[in-house]
Formats: sequence, structure tokens, C-alpha cells
Amino acid sequence: MKGSEPAIGFLRHALATLAYRAGKVVRDAPPDFGAFRVGPATRTPAEILAHLGDLLDWSLSLASGQNVWKKSAPQTWDEEVDRFSRALSRLDRHLADAGLRCSAERLFQGPIADALTHVGQIAMLRRLAGAPVSGENFFEAEISVGVPEEVP
Repeated sequence: MKGSEPAIGFLRHALATLAYRAGKVVRDAPPDFGAFRVGPATRTPAEILAHLGDLLDWSLSLASGQNVWKKSAPQTWDEEVDRFSRALSRLDRHLADAGLRCSAERLFQGPIADALTHVGQIAMLRRLAGAPVSGENFFEAEISVGVPEEVP
């Protein structure tokens, strides 16, 4: 099943939005930001970014008609940024080329919406770490379908 074109178009735009927003929060992060921790029971930004990579890998498995979840051990901040970028690009390419073998709505409500939430957490941690990301009117942002291999 290839999935409906409007639903795939919406999902691909959601992924482009995720790439845009994530690009803002990972770009120019301080060198030690990946290890920043606000409390003993909280995740570091690198751990959150590893979870984002896991969510995108899971999304690809769901889009392929499977349901495979794998929790990865966090790597360095830069390695996790690269992993996130590659996973996001793979998912977008899959949607463009092979379509969707699961419900678009459920894919969005589960891993994709969760990923957007975690990007917001990283943005909040940037502010707490003293390296805030500038605000922006995202309604006005120039976001188009198609996720590059590297988050801009």
C-alpha cells in the first residue's frame, strides 16, 4: 500500500518542519551542551537526541509495515546530530519513494509528535544552559518538503 498522496505530503512537511526546528536547537550548541544535566533524574541533551534518533528509526520501521523499537546508547552530541539527520532523511526518502504501510495519522500522533516535543525540550535546555536559541515566528518560516542529509 503506497498510502494517500495528501497524507504523505503532510507527513513529509511535518518532517521538514521537524528538521527546521531541530536545526535551530542543535546548530551552534556549546561544546559541552550534550552532557548538560539540570537534575539527577533528567536526560542530557545527547540522551534526548539519541531518543529522537530511535523515534525516527521506529518511524521508518512503522512506515515499512513493521514495528521495531530499539533503544540506542547515546553517543557524542555531534554523532547524535549526524544520526538524527540521517534518520530523518531516510524516513523522508522512504515516504517519497515507497509510501506508507501504516496509518499516517498514527505515525504522526506517535513518534513524529513525540519528536517535536523533544526538540522543544532541547530548546528549553539550551536556555537553561545559557545558550538560548533565538525566537521565530514559525508560521512565517520558509519550510518546504524534502529533508537534506544534514540538518541545516
